[in-house]
Amino acid sequence: MDSTDARMERLEARIRRLQGLSFSALALAVLGLGAAALRSPAPQAGEVVASRWVLQDAQGRTRATLDTDKDGAASLVLRDSAGRPRALLGVGSDDSPRLRFSTAQGESLAELMVFSDEAPRLSLSKPGGVDLFSVGLQVDGSSRLELADEHGRPRAILGADEHGMPGLRLVDRRGQTRASLRVGSSDVGSLVLEGSDGEVFRAPVVQ
Repeated sequence: MDSTDARMERLEARIRRLQGLSFSALALAVLGLGAAALRSPAPQAGEVVASRWVLQDAQGRTRATLDTDKDGAASLVLRDSAGRPRALLGVGSDDSPRLRFSTAQGESLAELMVFSDEAPRLSLSKPGGVDLFSVGLQVDGSSRLELADEHGRPRAILGADEHGMPGLRLVDRRGQTRASLRVGSSDVGSLVLEGSDGEVFRAPVVQ
């Protein structure tokens, strides 16, 4: 049988080998962390990077959130004292910016949006989501202002075409134009009135 001294020597040798392996593993880990730190860009002074921000009041209620959704749309949402979204400033996944104000039930009351970098639109709605007023520019350069009835049907339409020629149309509940006033390219005005019986009055005809 081995003596006690021999067994102790073998045990000490095994411990020294384990210590050497542990030291080597620790050294590799430190080198790996150092290399990763060198590859990562150093944060600039005063810069904070986060994927989501939540602002709470003194009572711990969420009053604002800033984040992005799965489609990449970014938004800042302001909430009332009950935590309901009331105002939104965001950029959609199609890169269209938007500013919206809502009721406590989440229905839009006013919205300003820009399409295709050149077509802004402002709309005002009543609770229920029905647009009663809208004004905007089209991609082709024309402009349009609409006044709608309680069902959201446009009834008065004022605008100018892509050449700047102005016009006003009054529409019935079926969407049919009953009165039209416009100025043509020759700077001559025209007026067209249509009665319910189909009778039409024109003065004069634009050349």
